[in-house]
Amino acid sequence: MHADFPRINPARLLDDLKTLRSFGATGPGVVRLALSATDIEARRWLAARMTDAGLDAAIDGVGTVFGRSRKPGPALVIGSHTDTQPTGGWLDGALGVIYGLEIARALDECDATRDFAVDVASWIDEEGTFSGFLGSRSFVGVAIDASLRSARNQEGLLLGDALAQAGLANLPRVTLDRTRQRAYLEPHIEQGGRLEASAKSIGIVTTIVGIREFQLCFTGQRNHAGTTPMSIRRDAGAALVAFIARIDDAFGRLANADTVWTVGRIDLDPGSFSVVPGKALMNLQFRDANPERLHAMESALVELVDVWNTQHAVHAELIACEGAEEPVAMAPELQAQLAQAAEALAPGQWTQMPSGASHDAQVIAPHIPACMLFVPSIGGVSHDFIEDTAEAHIVLGCEVAARAAAGIAQALRRQV
Repeated sequence: MHADFPRINPARLLDDLKTLRSFGATGPGVVRLALSATDIEARRWLAARMTDAGLDAAIDGVGTVFGRSRKPGPALVIGSHTDTQPTGGWLDGALGVIYGLEIARALDECDATRDFAVDVASWIDEEGTFSGFLGSRSFVGVAIDASLRSARNQEGLLLGDALAQAGLANLPRVTLDRTRQRAYLEPHIEQGGRLEASAKSIGIVTTIVGIREFQLCFTGQRNHAGTTPMSIRRDAGAALVAFIARIDDAFGRLANADTVWTVGRIDLDPGSFSVVPGKALMNLQFRDANPERLHAMESALVELVDVWNTQHAVHAELIACEGAEEPVAMAPELQAQLAQAAEALAPGQWTQMPSGASHDAQVIAPHIPACMLFVPSIGGVSHDFIEDTAEAHIVLGCEVAARAAAGIAQALRRQV
C-alpha cells in the first residue's frame, strides 16, 4: 500500500471483533438483543474502546454509542449496529462498527490522514427488538416519541422502561450536525451468497431495495372433510395454494435476477385433519431495487385478486401492511471512492450489487450522502448462529474501507 494511505492493524481489528463477540456468545453465534443487560455491557465496552482510540465517546439517550472525533470537520461517519437477532451471528452489524473504530485509529496513525475527522457509531436497535432503526432515526431527526411511549419487546417491556433501567432515559441524544458530518459509510457482511458464488471479495452497494408487504385472506366455507364432495367444496386452503402459483407466474414475468418474493407465513382455519379450511391467510413480501418494478408487481397483485374473485367461489381479500420501504440509492460519488479503493487493493475481485436487506444507511442516505461496502458471507448465511466470514475477507474489507474513507475524507475537505 502507498505510504500516503492508512494501514489498518489486522490483529487489533480481529481482536476487537472477537472481544465484542464474547458479549452474549452462544455457541458460534451471539444473543445480544437491544437494551438487554448484555447489550448495555457491550456498549460500555465499546464506548471505552472508542475513548482509547481518541474519540469523545458516550452512550446517548436511546442507547446509540457515538464516538466523535476531536478533529475539526468535515467528518465522515462510519457505523452500523451491534444489537443482534434472537439467534444472531457474530458479524451482522458488528463488523461495520469495529471497522469504523479501526479506521479511525488507522487514519490517526498515518501522517497523510492524521487530520481527517472520522466519527464512529453503533446505532441502537437496527434489528427491531423494540423499534427498528431507532438509533439512526433519532440521529437524523425522525420523530421517535411514539416509539418511546409505546414500543415493546417480545416480553412486553416498554422501550421507555428499558431505557430507564439502563440509566439512559434522561441522557441527551446524538443528532446529525450537517455542518460537520457530511457523509456516511456502512460496511457490512453481505448476508447472502452472491459474492461467494461469483468468487468476489468486495461488494459495493448501488441501492438498498424497497419492500412491499401484504396479507391475503381467502374466505370459503368450513365443512366436513369426509362428507363434502370435492365438486362443491369452498376450500380456502386449496385456493390459497393455487393463488401462490399465480403470483409466481405473474411476478416471474416482471422480475429480474435481483427481484425476490416470499410467502413467509400461512395460517389455515381451523387447521384440522378432518375440516375443510373455511379461512386461509398468508403473508406476502416482495423486494426490488427498482421503484417502477415494485409498482408493477403491486398492480399485478391487485389484478390477480380482482380476476380471482370473478372466477372462484372462495373470496380473496388483499390487505396492504404498514411500513412499505422505498428503494434508496447510495451516493454515486461515494460508490466511486469505494470502487477506486477496491480496484487498487483487490483488482477484479469486486462488484457492484444491490442490498436485498435493510440497513441504517437507508435511514441516513436521504440526509447526507451514504454508501455501503459488503464482504462475503460463508454459505450466504446470516441471522443465524453459524454466520461467518473468512478472516482474510474481513481484513481485506477493512483495508478497502480504510482507503476509501481516506479518499472520502479528503474529498470532503476540498468541498469546504
